Amino acid sequence: MSNQDQSSTKGRVAVGMSGGTDSSAAAAMLVDQGYEVIGLTAHMWKDGSRCCSLEDVERARKVCSYLDIRHYVVNAQEIFTDKIVDPFVEAYAAGRTPSPCIYCNSFVKFGFLVDRALQLNCDYLATGHYAGVEKQADGKYHLLSAKDPNKDQSYFLHRLNQKQLAFLLFPLADLPKPEVKAYSKERGLPIVPRGESQDLCFIEEGRLAEFVEQRDPSVVKKGEIHDPDGNVVGHHNGLHRFTVGQRGKLGIALGERMYVKRLDKENNVVEVAPRPGVMQVACALDEVHWISGDEPEGELRCEVRPRYRSNGALANVRFAGGGKADVVFDEPQFALTPGQAAVFYKDGEVLGGGWIDEAS
Repeated sequence: MSNQDQSSTKGRVAVGMSGGTDSSAAAAMLVDQGYEVIGLTAHMWKDGSRCCSLEDVERARKVCSYLDIRHYVVNAQEIFTDKIVDPFVEAYAAGRTPSPCIYCNSFVKFGFLVDRALQLNCDYLATGHYAGVEKQADGKYHLLSAKDPNKDQSYFLHRLNQKQLAFLLFPLADLPKPEVKAYSKERGLPIVPRGESQDLCFIEEGRLAEFVEQRDPSVVKKGEIHDPDGNVVGHHNGLHRFTVGQRGKLGIALGERMYVKRLDKENNVVEVAPRPGVMQVACALDEVHWISGDEPEGELRCEVRPRYRSNGALANVRFAGGGKADVVFDEPQFALTPGQAAVFYKDGEVLGGGWIDEAS
């Protein structure tokens, strides 16, 4: 892959488009900046889902027609099922809480779509993500947080590599969401607002447990709920219905607020505790990835975000080799969750991250 000097030469850009405000605005901005823009929409899942269905294909097509740019639809259902949906179900069956958006960015949006963009002789792939990429004096590409902290999505991109970053453009990196909306309105983009959701795009709202059960009926397995002393205080119908840190829908009443502390897959037990009992100071990571491609020497002092909405907390990251690392926080953190990503930040830059394997 090669990256052109944007200040002297405008290239051909494929824009990953869902028909929503952010990707549509990104495409329009690049058109306005003089790039040759192509809309590229991946059909990843069935109708009725959010952000990857045939309905979204039609929404993106309307925007491309308005911008007078070519629009291509690519079928990504097979890779989406293989790399995102199946591992998602397997993780819940194993008593973990996966982060499918990270996998989707790695394998589909910046893997599969990059390949299709190259086939169309594009110089770049752009998306409506709120994050930044910059080639610095060391000759490497650096992944940066977005200027709008409320929309920053760099956490979900921490597994990208140098080859991918060299090919990417993020037009919204320096813009707050209100400005993007104002631009879209002023530009007259034919976008139908549908609100923003934190739910997974391929699962209907409120039906996660049912989705997992349909794809793996073996997860429906009755078990016990234990308090901190090991007493049985309730029963459950499957670990996939819980996640570490969960407070509501536990089906128990103990006179104080209780949270899920641990999902014991071996014994099929949900362990609960008051909030202080769910605070942890360390976690072990697996499959640690570094944006630069090089693992730092010794110990790293940085901010670590153990979940997307975390503001980050100071910690020491100790490398154990083989893609493993141990994170020790300065202060206890709430609900460090196996299956989620712990992402390393320093001075607004994403250094890398890994999957939380266990916490203590």
